[in-house]
Amino acid sequence: MKYAFMEKHRSHFEVKKMAKAFQLSRSGYYAWIHRQDNPRKWENQLLVKQIKVIFERSKAIYGSPRVAAQLHREGFSCGKNRVARLMRQNQLRSRKQRKYKATTNSKHHDPVAANLLNQRFRAPQPNTVWVADIS
Repeated sequence: MKYAFMEKHRSHFEVKKMAKAFQLSRSGYYAWIHRQDNPRKWENQLLVKQIKVIFERSKAIYGSPRVAAQLHREGFSCGKNRVARLMRQNQLRSRKQRKYKATTNSKHHDPVAANLLNQRFRAPQPNTVWVADIS
């Protein structure tokens, strides 16, 4: 991050002064400039592109285990933890589908009590209407 900042602001500030401010060596900065990119970084960029394709194809439902399995089927060699890390770094989170839970059983054969109140919650006098809540 610091080397990238130095590269970006190189035209405004001296490399020597920026290196001193960040407590870095100038030789380290110049070595960073001429360093070859890590092959793993290129592989990760390729994998992220393919992960995004699979993720979008699944309508954002697949999580890292399913994406990793699909990558294996398509011929990519990578582990599920690597896929999970790349998905996390790129903010790719699966949408969880909630299972339907029936909260009311309306198909029972038990007697249903009559609605004597009919939404009239004011009693004409005390002790004439009693209610309860079962929740």
